[in-house]
Amino acid sequence: MTSQEIRQKFLDYFKSKDHLIVPSAPIVLKDDPTLMFSNSGMTQFKDFFLGYKTPTAPRIADTQKCLRVSGKHNDLDDVGRDTYHHTMFEMLGNWSFGDYFKKEAIAFAWELLTEVYGIPKENLYVTIFEGDASENLDRDQDAFDFWKSHISEDRIINGNKKDNFWEMGASGPCGPCSEIHIDLRTPEEKAKVSGLELVNNDHPQVVEVWNLVFMEFNRKADGSLEKLPAQHVDTGMGFERLCMALQGKSSNYDTDVFTPLIAKVEELSGKKYTGVLEDEKDIAIRVVVDHIRAVSFAIADGQLPSNGGAGYVIRRILRRGISYSYRFLDMKEPFLYKLVAVLQEQMGTFFPELGKQGKLVTEVIKSEEESFLKTIENGLIRVEKLIQQTIADNQKVLPSEEVFELYDTYGFPDDLTRIIAEEKGLTIDEAGFKAEMEKQKQRSKSDSAQKVYDWVVLEEKPETFVGYDQIESETYITRYRKVENKDGEFYQVVLSSSPFYPEGGGQVGDKGVLENATDSFEVLETKKENGLIVSLINGLPKDAGALFYARVNATERKNSQGNHSVTHLLHEVLREVLGTHVEQKGSYVGPDYLRFDFSHFNKITEEDLALIEDKVNKKIKASIALQEFRSIPIQEALEKGAMALFGEKYGDSVRMIQFGSSKELCGGTHVKNTSEIGHFKITSEGSAAAGIRRIEAISGDKSEEYFSNLEKQIIELSQLLKSKDVVRSIEKLIEENTSLKAEVDALKKEKAKEEIGEWKNAYEQKGNKQLLVKKTSLDAGSVKDIVFQLKREIPASVTIILSDADGKPMITVGVSDDLAADYQAGAIVKDLAKEIQGGGGGNPGFATAGGKNLEGLENAYQKALNI
Repeated sequence: MTSQEIRQKFLDYFKSKDHLIVPSAPIVLKDDPTLMFSNSGMTQFKDFFLGYKTPTAPRIADTQKCLRVSGKHNDLDDVGRDTYHHTMFEMLGNWSFGDYFKKEAIAFAWELLTEVYGIPKENLYVTIFEGDASENLDRDQDAFDFWKSHISEDRIINGNKKDNFWEMGASGPCGPCSEIHIDLRTPEEKAKVSGLELVNNDHPQVVEVWNLVFMEFNRKADGSLEKLPAQHVDTGMGFERLCMALQGKSSNYDTDVFTPLIAKVEELSGKKYTGVLEDEKDIAIRVVVDHIRAVSFAIADGQLPSNGGAGYVIRRILRRGISYSYRFLDMKEPFLYKLVAVLQEQMGTFFPELGKQGKLVTEVIKSEEESFLKTIENGLIRVEKLIQQTIADNQKVLPSEEVFELYDTYGFPDDLTRIIAEEKGLTIDEAGFKAEMEKQKQRSKSDSAQKVYDWVVLEEKPETFVGYDQIESETYITRYRKVENKDGEFYQVVLSSSPFYPEGGGQVGDKGVLENATDSFEVLETKKENGLIVSLINGLPKDAGALFYARVNATERKNSQGNHSVTHLLHEVLREVLGTHVEQKGSYVGPDYLRFDFSHFNKITEEDLALIEDKVNKKIKASIALQEFRSIPIQEALEKGAMALFGEKYGDSVRMIQFGSSKELCGGTHVKNTSEIGHFKITSEGSAAAGIRRIEAISGDKSEEYFSNLEKQIIELSQLLKSKDVVRSIEKLIEENTSLKAEVDALKKEKAKEEIGEWKNAYEQKGNKQLLVKKTSLDAGSVKDIVFQLKREIPASVTIILSDADGKPMITVGVSDDLAADYQAGAIVKDLAKEIQGGGGGNPGFATAGGKNLEGLENAYQKALNI
């Protein structure tokens, strides 16, 4: 059975059991403050479990792309070292939202595994929650009783809280779970040791394949448990492990999920994969084929590698793959990007984003490879210098600070530093390095540390966003909670009627005021969390249950929504001018400026930028009225021509924003008419990443301010030049400057001729060689010309010129060709440059050095006389 068939059988089975089959959500989470990535199948359904949203169906099934590389669920360090851990994996799952519970979930799982997939029953074991007295939780007797009707009691194992009480994170939905484990060992191995002894003991052939979670509780911030409004089922089956079991393999990497990728790595590297766990070459191949999946899906879902947040995690995964291939596969040139096509062929049918975004994914990975390989090459030079210095100091241990700087500042892998040091008979200060890593983690934690208390619910009122229609409203606080961070103590509030737009879709959250007759609080930010609009205020009202007046900062909202509307117009114009390959890849919309990232592989010409700006402004001047479809079926919106962005999760009903022919799915706030935008001005265009261009621009008040400042500058220039024709006056100045420069250059040449004649006679005879050490105020260009002439004309000579031109110390050294075997200009200048606190270099015949200490020229002069 192929992996494609295994996946399809799962979905077909649950479809036959009245489950709605839904597509995988994006692997990257954009509107969840608690998670960067989907780390389980239930992530996209969290709001259903908490009761914040109504599920589209009471029974759902899917296969979800998951990534476990950060936080509590982090498998990164295990990848490649065993047969079954992965960064990116698929999780097959079925859910019940207040519909069926333990009995049916257990029956479905058993029927699918044993009858549909045909797994022998004697190879299966199950675990149930044994209870936990500290949490006042009883043994899951119901699960035990239901399992008894399918499997013998001696195959039902009690599991502790760590293994059999599932929690998404420090807080959130949770509950007891029942794991299904499969024993893949040979009959001979089973006869020696019972599978009962190996369940949950990290045996590579006795592995958990499916986890049935019975959601009953919500873990609060204070650690206590409260009952959820309804009971739910959340199951997750590891697709890769299931394929291993059904295809009779002993490793996930031996299944057809990975073998096409491994075959391509073998072809490109010339290395043969043998599947040996301890073999560094095989570990590297497993790392590469695992990591290319994680990185490709993340980029396809809209997350580009970067230096912060989720982008940093993706860059780290990719660099780990590059590092392993560089060290153990001897791959010194980019090659991981060539695996994307294989991945598309394997998974593109079920995950169309891979095909749609294939070119972008390939280009981004290739660019990242080129960049990091340069980092490695430069790092090798730094490591060699560090090793030589350590040896020179008669030490055997590389200092931890320098090793950590290589890792932290320059991105050079610490394990590669370790290997190179060992080859030279050295070690690194392991304890010191770990201490530096811990300091960094603590700094990072302290910067982002925030203590969030539990919600205090005042009364259950419906919570409504009214900000599309008004920026002021009467309201009540329905719930609040305290938040403590490095800036102090604040409160988050949820309002019954909120005009504050929550940060999302690239648009910043609204700020403003929440007040009544006795209290007034500044609204510092507004975000969305678990379906709630949460505003941060700088205090707690005396009477939190009183009537309040919420007012948005009108100026900032006006400018933000003007910039948001502009991004829609800009997106359409970019596709008109550059081509329909252009797709939005990110945006920032604030009151001061807008940033728009889009797929395009070349720098935009000045002519095209001017055309883009002009076309957008024509749409603004055309006074196009907003057409808002506030709740429209997604299929109808797409049929109308609405742009849907890859990497975004849309519901069955969506909001469509239309300005003339521009139609996009969008939840942000917008102007009622394009004429409200005023004027659009592009301020910069450049590369954001491989295959991604970035335009920054302004509109509205900031655009007016820009042209006002420009006008002031022109008036000031006109006054300075004493002419209203500023352009002609500057042209005249340039002409005069060119003429004067020519005169200065002529004078310099004349002065240089005089110096050459004088310097030729100033060489000091030293045996059969000649040395010239001279001070001058000539500029660097003139000195260079003279030195080259002298080293050609004066045989067996070393020429050293010390210049103080423009108040900056400069040392220039020339060595005639016939002394090349005896003297090196680079070595001489490096030694002398120490006196002026500088450095430089060159070739054996010519070298220069600049410095910071002008007074040190005298010391350098005396030192040079003694060469």
